[in-house]
Amino acid sequence: MESLADTLWDVVICGTGLQQSLLALALSRSDKKVLHIDPNDFYGGAEAAFSLQEVESWVEKVEAGKEGLFEAASVEKLEGDTGLSFPRAYSLALAPQLIHARSTLLSQLVSSRAYRQVEFLAVGSFSIFKPSPDSSQKPTLVRIPSTREDVFSTTAISAKAKRGLMKFLKFVLDYDSTPQTATWQPHADAPLTEFLLKEFKMDQELQTYIITLTLSLDGKINTRDGLAVIRRHLSSMGMYGPGFAALYPKWGGLSEIAQVSCRAGAVGGAVYMLGTGVKTMNNKEDPIVIELTSGDTIKTRKVVRANESATDHSGINRLVAVVGSSLKSLFESTVEGAPTPAVAIVAFPAGSLSTAAGEASKSPVYLSVHSSDTGECPVNQSVLYFTTGSEHASKDLLQQALDSFLAAVAGDTVPQCLYKLQYKQLQSSAQSQASGSIFDFAPPATALAFDDSTLQSVHDAWKMVLGDEAVEEEYLTFADREGAMDDDEVYD
Repeated sequence: MESLADTLWDVVICGTGLQQSLLALALSRSDKKVLHIDPNDFYGGAEAAFSLQEVESWVEKVEAGKEGLFEAASVEKLEGDTGLSFPRAYSLALAPQLIHARSTLLSQLVSSRAYRQVEFLAVGSFSIFKPSPDSSQKPTLVRIPSTREDVFSTTAISAKAKRGLMKFLKFVLDYDSTPQTATWQPHADAPLTEFLLKEFKMDQELQTYIITLTLSLDGKINTRDGLAVIRRHLSSMGMYGPGFAALYPKWGGLSEIAQVSCRAGAVGGAVYMLGTGVKTMNNKEDPIVIELTSGDTIKTRKVVRANESATDHSGINRLVAVVGSSLKSLFESTVEGAPTPAVAIVAFPAGSLSTAAGEASKSPVYLSVHSSDTGECPVNQSVLYFTTGSEHASKDLLQQALDSFLAAVAGDTVPQCLYKLQYKQLQSSAQSQASGSIFDFAPPATALAFDDSTLQSVHDAWKMVLGDEAVEEEYLTFADREGAMDDDEVYD
């Protein structure tokens, strides 16, 4: 076998984030010489999932300025007998995203046969947090009706509101055809809330239901984008079974897809080196000469890497909490024949929370509640992922959301928070781009649902690596490997 230095690599992929890993999957049947490196000792990059021990190591790196897309990370846990299990019993995702059933990502995982190595779980109800007007009563969670059956059965809205909501749901499923386009296009760039009020006479409560389904972090999504997102949600309902429109990969979300994709790359002949990064690179030479942090000097025709630099300090703020309760009532199936959901979404609309200083929240807070079925925590515990786009008093706001949620789900006792991780994920305006023999992926999106536009960059990088050898019909479309006796052998 040739040494690293003696091999002329067709491509060096730097980083094991989702985009780089999907590229490795796409190249896994190409017979190209692929070297896949990552300066981290874990897979997933900004989409990684960590044990509790790994979380603490990561926080130290963030505080040392070694994680360019994150800042202000901290961990807080109870002293003494905390109720936590051993550290590796947890797998906390840095950037959990739900995947709609009609996502192209799922189609590509199926056509590439990688889906067999990922266990997908149902995302169940979407609910709205409602504070109690009376301090003697606890706040409540109200489930959002998003199907015809939900609308007819709910008691949360009036008969008149039901008729308006049904009219909108019917409209949005066919919104991009005539004559519907004439209804919304004049409002395309206006806030979706204005369109809902003018064309469907929706009150603020119904508007909040619809905006929540868009998962808009500022609540100000425009009509064009909002209708597209809601149609994706509604059209995804029932695609893989009754009662749910989105899925979540077990064992840490997108991190699991990244690892499965890298495993496919390794089976296809790629060489993997974790804990190894680029020390220097001379891209004026042909081939490109790279000195690795391992001390090896290598040559490659192409380089694909990720841009992990934030363009400013704006971003989203996150709080991840482990609580000592299964929160069973949030994971009940509401449709006959539907699987038991492992994820539930709760929205705290703008104005529904107040900071310690008494200021009402100006942006929504979203909560993704994960049961132990996700593999992210032990039985009888749950993981809560809070996210807000608010920059003002965000730490206080997220803590208020946590306290308010636990009050809303409390029975005889309020569930105890056992562990908290807080951090800020920075945004970037950088775009994916190719320059000569180097392709740079844009930093990961901070959206709460996977955005299929991410996949175009992977396709573009694949075409750059293969050049004239690229055959569109073969992109991420693979037959089972010859001799595979069962699903596991495809990637073992």
